[in-house]
Formats: sequence, C-alpha cells, structure tokens
Amino acid sequence: MATAATRIANLRPWLLALLAAALSAVFLLGGSLGLAMHQARQDESEQMNAQGERFLVRLEQLFGQLREGLDQLEAQPLRTCSPQMLDTLRQVSVSYRFIYEAAFVGDGRTCSSWPKRTELNRPRAPDIRGPTYDYWLNTSAQLDDNLAALMLGRGDFRVSTSRGHLTDVVDLPAGGSLLVVLDKGVRAVPVLGPAQEWPPTPDWSPLTVETLVTTPTQLIYRMPTQSPEYQLVLITPRTALGQPLSSAWWFLAPASMLIALCVGVLVLQLMRQRQSLGGELEGALRRGELQVLYQPIFDLKSRRCVGGEALVRWRRPDGSLTSPDLFIPLAENTGQIRQITDFVLQQLLEQLGPLLRANPQLYISVNLAACDVMAPRIGKVTARLLAQHKVSPHQIAFEVTERGLIDVVVARNHLQALRDVGHQVLIDDFGTGYCSLAYLQTLPVDCLKIDKAFIDALGHDAASSGVAPHIIRMAHALQLRVIAEGIEYEAQAVLLSSEGVSYGQGWLFARPLSALKFSELVTGGRREITRRSGDVA
Repeated sequence: MATAATRIANLRPWLLALLAAALSAVFLLGGSLGLAMHQARQDESEQMNAQGERFLVRLEQLFGQLREGLDQLEAQPLRTCSPQMLDTLRQVSVSYRFIYEAAFVGDGRTCSSWPKRTELNRPRAPDIRGPTYDYWLNTSAQLDDNLAALMLGRGDFRVSTSRGHLTDVVDLPAGGSLLVVLDKGVRAVPVLGPAQEWPPTPDWSPLTVETLVTTPTQLIYRMPTQSPEYQLVLITPRTALGQPLSSAWWFLAPASMLIALCVGVLVLQLMRQRQSLGGELEGALRRGELQVLYQPIFDLKSRRCVGGEALVRWRRPDGSLTSPDLFIPLAENTGQIRQITDFVLQQLLEQLGPLLRANPQLYISVNLAACDVMAPRIGKVTARLLAQHKVSPHQIAFEVTERGLIDVVVARNHLQALRDVGHQVLIDDFGTGYCSLAYLQTLPVDCLKIDKAFIDALGHDAASSGVAPHIIRMAHALQLRVIAEGIEYEAQAVLLSSEGVSYGQGWLFARPLSALKFSELVTGGRREITRRSGDVA
C-alpha cells in the first residue's frame, strides 16, 4: 500500500505537494494560534500585574494619609460638635489629598466636613477592628466618584476616601472588583465593584505566596500587605484577550500560509526532481550506463578469494558517478529495482559464467530488494538464466537486509524456496535492522554479514565496540558463517580472525573490481594484501 501511494505521488507530484502544503498550513496555523493565545495571556498577566501594583501603591498612599489625618484629629483637644470642630474637620479634609470627608461622632451628634452628603452618620460595626484603627469597607459601591468608598476610625473620629481616589489610577473593567479578604481568607468584602463569588477557586488558600492566579474566566491578583488581619485581592474578568490575539494572529497567520506555500513548492520541486531522476534511470538502463562491479570476499586465514558481491554502479556519459544511495531507493519506490536486479543477474552470468563454471567453489552474491524478498519472481528469473549459462545454483547467493523482511512469514517461505534449489541466503548489514533473534532462528539463512559500522568500532571505547563479538558468538551458536564487511586495517582482520570469523571483504584486500580484474584476481591464486592502483574499476 505504501509503495502504491508512493507511485501515485510520483505520477501526480502536484497532489503530494498540495497535501504537504495543506498539512503544513494546518500545523503552522495551529501552532500560530497557540502562540498567539499564549502571548495574549502573557500580555494580559503583565497588564494585571501592573494594574495591581498601581493599586497597591495608591492604597499605601491613601491609608497613610487617612491614618495621619486621624492621628491629627485625635491629638487635638476638641471633643464636641462646635464651629471650631467643623473648622478643624474641614482643615484636615483640605490638608490631605485623599481624605474626602472627616467627621466627629461623639456626644450623640455627628459633625462632618460634608454635613449634607455624609455617609459617616450611618452607624455600623467596623469590618476590621484593629488595636488603633477601625476599618469600614464598601461604605458606598455606587458608580459615583464623589461618594465615600472606604472609611477609617480612631476613637470618635472618622475619615473616608472617595471612590474617585481609588479609580483615578486604574479604572476597573466591567465586572472587576477590589476586595478585602477577612477572617483568614474566609470572607471577602468588595471595596470597589460588585461582590464576587468567594473563594474564587476551589483550591484557594490564603497562605499561598502565588501573586497572580489565572482561571479560564478571571484574573486574580493578590496584593501583599503587612497586616495579617486582611488581604487585598483584585479580580477582573478576562475580557482583554481578543485584541492582543487579533494583533498577533494577523501577523502569524499570513506568515504560516507563506511557509506552507513554500513547503508545497519545495515538495513539488523535489518530486519533479525525483521524476526526472527516475526518467534518467530508465534511460540509463536502455543506454547501458549501469555497470556491475564485484567486491571480492576473502578467507581471512589463507587470504584467498572465495567469492564476491555484485554491486551496481551508474556512470553517466560525462564520467560522473551517481551514488547508489540516491538511485537505489528511488528505483525501489518506482518499481525499477526489479529491472536493475534482472540486469545485475544477467550481466553477472554473462561476464563471470566461464569463471564460475571453471571454479565450482566460487560464488557471487546478489542483493535483493524487499519487493523480490516478498515475491517468488526472482527464483524463476534466476533459474532461467542459470540454465542458459550452465551455472550451478549454489554459486549464486542472495543477500537480504533486515529492513527488507517486511513480513517474516512470507519472506521465510520465499527464501526457503530459493534455498531448496541450492542458493545460499545471507543476511546483509546484520545488527542495523529489526530482525530479532527469535526470527533469525526460524529464517533459512546460511551466513550473517556484519555491518561496517561495527567493524570500525573494534578496538575502540565506543559503545558499539562489543556488538561485533556478540554477533559472531550468536552466529556460531546458530551454526552460521560470518562475513565481516568494510575491513580496512590489518589489525581488524587479525582481531576478527581470532574471534572466529572466517571471511571478510573491504579495502584492505581489494576495492570493487570490474569483471576482468575480478577474474584475474581469482585465477591468479593467492592475493597480496597490499592494494594495487589498478584494482579499482
């Protein structure tokens, strides 16, 4: 199914590009929305902190002046409502900016600096009784800046401040409230704004040190105070979210769409490039630009060549080489890998048929793609070519990678069919895939090839330095032969031989050779360890 989807995408690259652009747009727009909302909440929290700090500074100034005014009234000797008392009260209210009204409530009467509009002549128990001062909260919650909102008392004197003295610093939004929390966090009295549900959150604790608490609908700012008898809390609804979100969104949304468009164009360009490369590969097969080289495999003790691995190379007319890592995966996706495998088998038997017939113990291994591991096609193709060139099946081995074993049960049946007619089966690059020991025990395998990465780690302190010896011991336990790939140094060959590895391949012995040079190597007998410049095809 994945291969079919890839082929459809190769046939219609614009469809894949459109899908990539759409997915990118969804992902980027979602991320942009989340980022915009996070930024909006952060801005909202910063505004709330600034608002709360301004309120706190104003309250400290306000309470300081109220206390000073009360102390001044308490210090003077008058204790009766008289013209002199009225003058004194008016003088105090004029001297202090935040004292809106001053009053005397002794000898059964009330004298006020605002006698006709006073809120102080309505007796009520104080909300907070202190050792020196008493506090009356929310004496008027009406939206009138010229009405008293907070009152302090000492002895027979009262002073109050107006709502306007609190709101001239920060104007509360609709539904916002400034609360005084009493009785160890149990009760909250609004000084400004409407009463709020208390506690504001189920887990509210008066002992927490968290200053700003956010809920889905409210921002709650706890103002630090020096008095243990009360706390100041500012609560506002989260109504300011829309504007910051819209400003960030109008920047992020177009940027996200532009990036998604660029992703779509890039995918379209890459797919067309792959299509172009696929077309070039088809032409290369017709024009004979592909060639087969042979990587010799040596007996590590006798240093004699016992076989080889067939490798395909793409040499363009200008002499440049296209890496197999580039065109082999493309061929697997487009289905051209079957044509390449058939080409390798045909070239192998045409070039080395006489050599194989003259050396019955010599073998050549061919790499199989996953599509040929999962289908019986390759067995029929090989049988026809072997009969044509009169070569024994045991002289053609097939290498499969662990990643090619998509369905182990199906692969086991097809590999067993190849093995039944005499072909050897090798697991290539063992240790880099996902073939477990349990599967390996049931697969029809003759040999394991250890990946070059594990050979390079031998003799080092790398974490993978112990993988190769482990694979070797496991292979011996399963009575499998072992071939080490990528041997470049004599010390590696000696160490592997001491570990019980019988065969190896790599640049220490020879680079990939043309058919002619490979034949010369085999017929020339013992191979010298030192490399010759003519070895490389």
